[in-house]
Amino acid sequence: MSHFQVVSYLVSESKKWVLSLMPAFIWLLCACGSANREAVVFAVGGAPAEVAFWEELLGDFERQSGIRVEVLRQPADTDQRRQGLVIALNARKPEPDVFLMDIAWIGLFVASGWLEPLEGKMDAAPFFQRVIKMADRHQGQLMALPVYVDGGILYYRRDLLERFRLPGPPATWDELLSQALTVQKAMRETNPRFYGFVWQGAQYEGLVCNFMEFGGSKGGFSRQEDGLRLDTAANRTALAFMRDLIWRHRVSPPSTYTEMKEEEVRLYFQAGNALFERNWPYAWSLHQNPASKVKNRIGMAPLPSSPGSKPVSTLGGWHIGVSRFSEHKHQALDLIRFITSYDTQKKIMLRMGWNPGREDLYDDPDVLSRAPHYRALKDVFQNAQPRPLLPYYTQISAIVQRYINSVLAGRESAENALNSAQHGIDALQQRYEPK
Repeated sequence: MSHFQVVSYLVSESKKWVLSLMPAFIWLLCACGSANREAVVFAVGGAPAEVAFWEELLGDFERQSGIRVEVLRQPADTDQRRQGLVIALNARKPEPDVFLMDIAWIGLFVASGWLEPLEGKMDAAPFFQRVIKMADRHQGQLMALPVYVDGGILYYRRDLLERFRLPGPPATWDELLSQALTVQKAMRETNPRFYGFVWQGAQYEGLVCNFMEFGGSKGGFSRQEDGLRLDTAANRTALAFMRDLIWRHRVSPPSTYTEMKEEEVRLYFQAGNALFERNWPYAWSLHQNPASKVKNRIGMAPLPSSPGSKPVSTLGGWHIGVSRFSEHKHQALDLIRFITSYDTQKKIMLRMGWNPGREDLYDDPDVLSRAPHYRALKDVFQNAQPRPLLPYYTQISAIVQRYINSVLAGRESAENALNSAQHGIDALQQRYEPK
């Protein structure tokens, strides 16, 4: 993809975000006016408690290193965070020096020439090597490091499987369906709101993640000689199954395709209204809160798969990089070394419950005593599958979301929807990567 094509993509993206980007523009203007250029500028967003934690952590770094750090608070909204960085980096601003990137952004940032290579400057050995290989290395160069990682997992009611003498957790989607039907029928006698399985089906990025997981190792996106392929037999089967969970088998709520995102799914399961839940690891600690109706009644397992297919967990998480335009690269590298160090990553896990990017922490006795479920997470992250790391992935995702959701809504067949989505993807590839 040429620099001209990357710029064209950015322009087209900007037109779509003119109104929604006002917070990002304000953030950029404030950043340019207030940054003390004797300090390393670190851009980070999230909930207020998350940003407060980063400020505390960076205070430790300042005391240890003598390097000053200024925190630029980005919006909490992920899309606005991305666009705020795009604006600054596309303008070749020297700040921010260091920033966090959602894994789905890395392809765009690399293709645009915005990241300072980390090859030979950072030790990537302690991190999940599959994550490094598939997300952080580009053309042999290390471009970023994972600060914390994510992957889709299956939560299940251990107490209900035991009560109904069901083996578990399910290894295949057919086993999940069978168990969901059995338990749902029995539980409906006292709880009419009970469903066998809740998952993310609303029209947003989480739907793409779920779709990849239903397809297993034979589904999702595949690279072939003629480009990125989505319209495959495995994907048609997976999408039809997703639809049937809602309308034919009725083990997933009708609101799955209209409302169900991460928090809606978590709250439904946490209220004791479901047997199985697909979500991210963050939900574990919330499910174990004193007010949770499923506290000490749940288990965690890899997601099921189809017969003959290995299970897939969609890889998520946030990665750290240095701006190519930074005027403080040496200090920025010191900051990344601190953030990705064993002790700091351990603190991030113990304080915030985030899953560290370092694989060696998943065998740490203190970590396992605090969070024994990390034994299962290690296997999940070792086999997680990223979404296509392409500069124009957000446009691909918008197409896929729309057509998959139309099938879940009952408006279109899986065959027609995937065929239409493939035509849209082909058009994008021809636009950005002409033969």
